[in-house]
Amino acid sequence: MNDLENLMQFRNQGFYCSQQIVLSGLEMMGKSNPDLVRAMQGLACGLGFSGELCGALLGGAALLGLYSGKGTSEQEEDPRLFFMLEDLVAWFKSEFEEKYGGICCDEILGTAGRTKIPACPLLITGVTQKVKELLVENGFDLSGLD
Repeated sequence: MNDLENLMQFRNQGFYCSQQIVLSGLEMMGKSNPDLVRAMQGLACGLGFSGELCGALLGGAALLGLYSGKGTSEQEEDPRLFFMLEDLVAWFKSEFEEKYGGICCDEILGTAGRTKIPACPLLITGVTQKVKELLVENGFDLSGLD
């Protein structure tokens, strides 16, 4: 199953953009984590349905953190995370800001009568692919076996 089919399956199961991206990453890692997926719903539709920063971008940032963030007090911070986040945000802005009038959910979904159905799958698949590229470029194994 390709990324788009996978993400559409998650969408059809009622998951939001931020959740779909993290579900995709967990699947690549061969893991499940319902608590994390549940927590990601708080980022849906622009930070808890407030229309703020796009949930796809937030989900991508969370997925980068899942691979490279500090998870225990014994772990050191991985400086690659901050560079990957910077690259993800710059890429997202260059790809979508002008096209949709901003990077907030309300701007993306609300401008010129746009609806979420055409925009969201493009954003979600684009972010998922970009996160994969950033992880590989920075030496991460997508299976999570680093």
